[in-house]
Amino acid sequence: MSQNTLESWTDGSAKQAILDFVTAATAPGPGFVEVADRIATFDNDGTLWVEQPLPPQFDFVFRTWAEETKADPSLAARQPYKAVLGQDHEFFKGVAAQDPQVLATLLEAFTHSWAGTTPQEFDAQVRAWMTTVRHPTLGVPYTGLVYRPMLELFDFLHANRFRVFVCSGGGRDFMRVFAEETWGIPKENVIGSAAAYTYSDGRLLRSGELLGSLDLGAGKPEHIYAHTGRLPVLAGGNADVDIEMLAAARFALLVDHDDEQREFAYTAGAETSMAKAAQLGWTVVSMKNDWTTVF
Repeated sequence: MSQNTLESWTDGSAKQAILDFVTAATAPGPGFVEVADRIATFDNDGTLWVEQPLPPQFDFVFRTWAEETKADPSLAARQPYKAVLGQDHEFFKGVAAQDPQVLATLLEAFTHSWAGTTPQEFDAQVRAWMTTVRHPTLGVPYTGLVYRPMLELFDFLHANRFRVFVCSGGGRDFMRVFAEETWGIPKENVIGSAAAYTYSDGRLLRSGELLGSLDLGAGKPEHIYAHTGRLPVLAGGNADVDIEMLAAARFALLVDHDDEQREFAYTAGAETSMAKAAQLGWTVVSMKNDWTTVF
């Protein structure tokens, strides 16, 4: 096993559990995992970067929808445009908790907004957002709010011949824009909810349809298997919508947001997953106690 250290991890039970699993997976013995099967999958929002007060992708799309309603005022009577314009806090709670019904409404509007655009046009819009928009309370660009300990874990897994994938309910193509420079993984290792594409007259265009199901709940292991032909041996998440992915893995990490000083402290949308962690013996990572550095 490569001994790359997890420098931002406190010496304790969570770090030791990771080391023990990777040691067993890479050394001859009953826990050995063939290199081809060393698949590690991680949720994004709340697992790799901040998701409060809202997942960052919604900051991006809400700005777009505000401009769309200026051009077409009739949209203001429909969800999710109505909630965005009216600052509907209950609707936003559903977004923050990644409620599947709320996210389905959002993704329907999301695919509609960019239907007929090329991948290059969409990528350019995301990059403009990345370089100009800052988090409303932490005051830095969102790509500066990626968790350093998780990037160290990625490096550690890569050094031990794991293939790392990000599997999120968020937009696959949105995450792919910054995957290589931010996470150090190729964009083809990003799995998420996505629009279908059509190819005509030499041009690839986004359609107004969703490609398959939402990448939430049971959709996560389903999408992972469809993408890789395998289920993960290691998985990391932070919320109830990650339960099925975590349960599908041999080793599961659950990030607990309990650090109101350096990030945020909240349990909404994670109550069931915390209970499952206790029941099934998953490794719970306390942001407050297990990470010496957050960002």
